[in-house]
Amino acid sequence: MAKTQDMSAMFKDVMGSFPVDTASMEDAFKTATSLNEKLSTVAIDAAEKSTEISSKWTKETLAKLGDMSKAKADPADYAKAMTDFASSYAEVTAEHMAAFAEVAKKVQMETVELMMAAGKDMSEDASAAVKKATGDMTAAAKKAAAK
Repeated sequence: MAKTQDMSAMFKDVMGSFPVDTASMEDAFKTATSLNEKLSTVAIDAAEKSTEISSKWTKETLAKLGDMSKAKADPADYAKAMTDFASSYAEVTAEHMAAFAEVAKKVQMETVELMMAAGKDMSEDASAAVKKATGDMTAAAKKAAAK
């Protein structure tokens, strides 16, 4: 009766012949975590600045509403107060929207810079890993051929 080959032993031998370098995986992980840390810093800074802008905008609006809500002697003064509020609010809105746009622009520029740097780092890491793996595979193939 024919004996069935032990495939698990054969796969174990084949996989053992191809060395795995975990250092390249660790380097990739470190690069990814470093990138995530830098991106998080950019996002948190942007959130802080956006919150400051929103808070300032709200305070200015409430101050202007306080001025507008004061009692007036002449009914025409209410219309003037409302017109003054609307025009100043439109002006302040434009200023704050420009401030938000600056924050967004800065975030975009910093993110692009980080991604470019990370891409360069990752391609260098990958190139080094492939070079090392090629050398290891060549050595393993020579060793296997010599058996």
